[in-house]
Amino acid sequence: MVKLGDWIEPHPHGIHVKPADAWIDPSEPTPQALVTHGHADHARGGHGCVWATPETLAIMAARYGPQNGAPVAYGETIRLGEVEIGFVPAGHVLGSAQIVLDYRGERIVVSGDYKRRADPTCTPFEPVPCDVFVTEATFALPVFRHPDTGDEIDKLLARLHANPDRCVLVGAYALGKAQRVIAELRARGHAAPIYIHGALARLCDLYAEHGVHLGELIPVAGVAKAAMAGHVVMCPPGALNDRWSRRLPDPITAMASGWMRVRQRARQKNIELPLILSDHADWDELTQTLTEIAPKEVWVTHGREDALVHWCMTRQIRARALALVGFEDEDD
Repeated sequence: MVKLGDWIEPHPHGIHVKPADAWIDPSEPTPQALVTHGHADHARGGHGCVWATPETLAIMAARYGPQNGAPVAYGETIRLGEVEIGFVPAGHVLGSAQIVLDYRGERIVVSGDYKRRADPTCTPFEPVPCDVFVTEATFALPVFRHPDTGDEIDKLLARLHANPDRCVLVGAYALGKAQRVIAELRARGHAAPIYIHGALARLCDLYAEHGVHLGELIPVAGVAKAAMAGHVVMCPPGALNDRWSRRLPDPITAMASGWMRVRQRARQKNIELPLILSDHADWDELTQTLTEIAPKEVWVTHGREDALVHWCMTRQIRARALALVGFEDEDD
C-alpha cells in the first residue's frame, strides 16, 4: 500500500525529496539543496546548488561567502524532476519561506521555522492547505503563550526612560531578532540612535539594503561610555556577560527571547529585564495553524514533539515525530 508522502524521506541530516533528488535544509553538503531560511541550523554552506529566496541567498552569502544560488521569489514555482516546488512566506525572519511540494496529486508543505505574529522586518506567514504539513514545535507546550509584542517593547522603553544614567543592553539573536527589536522600537516612536555590537552590523546593513528601516545605528567601538547613557545597546546573547559589556554605562541587562518565559533561564543568564519576544509560533499559534491548514498528516521536525503529536492524535489527525538532528533551540 502506498503511504501518503512516501516520496519524501526524512533522514537525520535533512529531508530528501526523492523524485527531485534534492534535500530540504540539509545539515551536510549536498548536490541540490532547498533552504527555508538563513539561520545556521537550516542554511549551511558547501552545497552544489541552493534554491532559496533572494534574501536567504544574500544572508548565506554574507555568512558563508558566494553561493551557487538559484533565487526563487515568493509565489514563483520551479520544477525539479517531476516535482513542482514553490516558496511562500513563513514569517520567521527576512526571506524565510515554506517550501511547497506538489507531486502526482499530493501536496506537502515543509514550513521550516515560522511565526504568526506581525513583524515589520519580514513578510507574514501564508497558510497553504496541503496533504502533509511538516512543522516545527519549538514552543509546543501549552505553557508557552507569547505576550503582546508592543507590551514587551513598552517594558523596555519604560526601564530606559526611568534610568537616564544607565543603558539598556539587549541580547538578541544576530539574524532576525536583533533587527526585529530595533524595528519594533522605531515603530513605538523611539527615534534615538541605537548602539550595536560589531557582530550585528553586517546583518543590520543587509536588512537595510532590503528595505527594512532600522534608523540610526552606531557601533559601540570607540564611543565614550557616558555617551551611551540613556540609550538602547544591542548585542548577541553571548556578549551580555562578556568583558565587552564593561565599556557600557551600568547596563540594565535584557534579553529578547521566547525562552524568557522560563524564569530559570533568565536567572541562569543573569537577566534583569526578560523580554518575551519570539520568532517562533507559540502553542496557540501552532494549533491554530494546524486547524486552519487542515492537513491529513502532520510531521514534526524538532522541538516539543510529543505534546503536538498528542494534540493531533486527539483530533484524528495522523502525526509523527521526525528524528532530525542539528536543529537547535537558538537564542530565540
